[in-house]
Amino acid sequence: MDGPVSGALRVVIADDQALVRTGFRMILTVDGIEVVAEAADGAEAVAAVRRTRPDVVLMDIRMPRMDGLEATRRILGGGAEETRVLILTTYDLDQYVYAALTAGASGFLLKDVTPEHLVAAIRLVRSGDALLAPSITRRLVERFARRDEAKAMLHRDLSELTPRELEVLRLLATGLSNAELADRLTLGTTTVKTHVARILSKLGLRDRVQAVVLAYETGLISPGDSG
Repeated sequence: MDGPVSGALRVVIADDQALVRTGFRMILTVDGIEVVAEAADGAEAVAAVRRTRPDVVLMDIRMPRMDGLEATRRILGGGAEETRVLILTTYDLDQYVYAALTAGASGFLLKDVTPEHLVAAIRLVRSGDALLAPSITRRLVERFARRDEAKAMLHRDLSELTPRELEVLRLLATGLSNAELADRLTLGTTTVKTHVARILSKLGLRDRVQAVVLAYETGLISPGDSG
């Protein structure tokens, strides 16, 4: 197996600033999270992930030699199926963050994140969820997404989704949470979660962040749509 699914949560910290890495390591260690490796650039991060198979990578965007975006692409495209990537940034709505999300990152954190939020975020994405609130994801997508004809052709099989799943995907992309989806569709939250899981499985997506991105890139929803 690539790594444990229970027990100690294992993290790689990738940032070119030693002080940042040290600070994050101290916060995580105090909370019982194991930092299995540190990396000062993207190339080191890729090597560290291949070596240690962590649950989560804290990935800075701007690093020397290889930036965090390319490192994210290589990690998530290289068979590390159980590893989740959290992007670290000093910018709230950064086009590089959007690019990282399309590459498969599960969310992003500002570098001034509180210790409590940092720990909670890592635990959240390790559980298989996406960190970003749907509304934040939508703001990112609306700012940077463009209809991608190649993606649209690739996912013409949106017809593989049931009418209800297609409806869930469309509403999910407008920024509704699971609770809001349940209320809108008059369903239980467990049923909504099941629909979302099936959508991700059928479309080969890692999490709901990628589902939102895909909905825009395939033209299922357009910027400004309210659902």
